Amino acid sequence: MNNTIDTVKAIYTGTGRRKSSIARVKLIPGSGKLVINGLPGESYLQFSPNYIRITYGPLYTLGLKTEYDILVNTRGGGLTGQADAIRLGIARALCCINPENRIALKADGHLTRDPRVKERRKYGLRKARKAPQFSKR
Repeated sequence: MNNTIDTVKAIYTGTGRRKSSIARVKLIPGSGKLVINGLPGESYLQFSPNYIRITYGPLYTLGLKTEYDILVNTRGGGLTGQADAIRLGIARALCCINPENRIALKADGHLTRDPRVKERRKYGLRKARKAPQFSKR
């Protein structure tokens, strides 16, 4: 019998939401890899520097860019909503790691959920506020 002891790595989780996107984030101590829905993070975010910057925002704030591997399962919405949802999920997971992180993350606005969602369509209108063309006669 082998008496090998596997070192159990701690897994920290956080959930982020934005518009209609939901991201479930897991932080695992590692080398700084980002995996989103089974794909490398940069390719999933289409190598957009803006989306990558948004996603890594909380880690840059705390200087932990290469400390944790990030596994993300995200669905709904588009890339903008998903990137912001991932950012919120990472920030919440970092608060689970160390409550001291909350102060810096809150100061940079990473823990605030953006409440803006699409407005519903009203009857008699074409969209939420766009009215049909007015005809005087």
